[in-house]
Amino acid sequence: MPRFRTRPSIPAFALYGEASAAQPDMLHIEPIQVRSKLYRWEIEAHTHQGLHQILWVAAGPAEIALDESRERCTGPVAVIIPPGVVHAFRFSRDTDGHVLTFNPRAVIEGDVPATGEALRDLFAAPQILHLEPQAVATGRIGALFVDLADEFAAADSAASPVPHWLGRSIVWRLAQQSARQSQGARRGSGHADLFTRFIVLVEARHRHHWSVARYADELGMTPERLNRLTRAETGQSALDIIHARLAREACRRLTYIAAPVSKLAFELGFKDPAYFCRFFKRHTGASPRDYRRAMGVGDGAA
Repeated sequence: MPRFRTRPSIPAFALYGEASAAQPDMLHIEPIQVRSKLYRWEIEAHTHQGLHQILWVAAGPAEIALDESRERCTGPVAVIIPPGVVHAFRFSRDTDGHVLTFNPRAVIEGDVPATGEALRDLFAAPQILHLEPQAVATGRIGALFVDLADEFAAADSAASPVPHWLGRSIVWRLAQQSARQSQGARRGSGHADLFTRFIVLVEARHRHHWSVARYADELGMTPERLNRLTRAETGQSALDIIHARLAREACRRLTYIAAPVSKLAFELGFKDPAYFCRFFKRHTGASPRDYRRAMGVGDGAA
């Protein structure tokens, strides 16, 4: 399993290693080699707040960390990274591909609702899409990345709508690929939109330890109706989803942040570190210390 270094905190960037803030309509693409070569082929753990990112590995090896999951793979693969997800990469000199980073405003087209739906579905969760090297769809996706990189590098790119069109096309094609691989059909838009609002709220408030009733009130519904909604969409109760998000955040911090367990517990909204340890073991099957050891994080961070 790939191992990545822990740090005192997880940095957030618009583009890795750069302090500049993201623009509202930001769309940026560059070859993998350009930035990774500066950092000896290793991009350490970081996040992008409010930005979506797609790593396109056309060929060659890559080691990928998405939150607490790790994977070694060989292109062609597309790595889908929603905003706020901790990610890290290791490449080789032979790895070829592109990194596309964008604000959703850059690819959503107001009069084409399907574009927004494709973006929502593709970035519903971090994922690694493995593509067949000889498939027609893979060739189309790879060609779109190459075309977008060429258009982005053109002298008139700032005034041209073409990079945005190509960015939308990439999102659309990858959303189709993701749907085929998951073989999942979208549910009715009304329920799906309400469930999406709940997930967004959990993302923002999971460290505040809100009750199910508080979430339901914010959504203008009863706790009973919220539970019916979540069970229909996922088979889980609302509390299961809330606790799963909190446990996932705990896994993320234990993996990437070199701080005592007690400090991380307080940062996650737990008043009692012992209760946090019990909560964590109940949801993961391991104590925080054992989890860190299994993830290759030294005891000095525990």
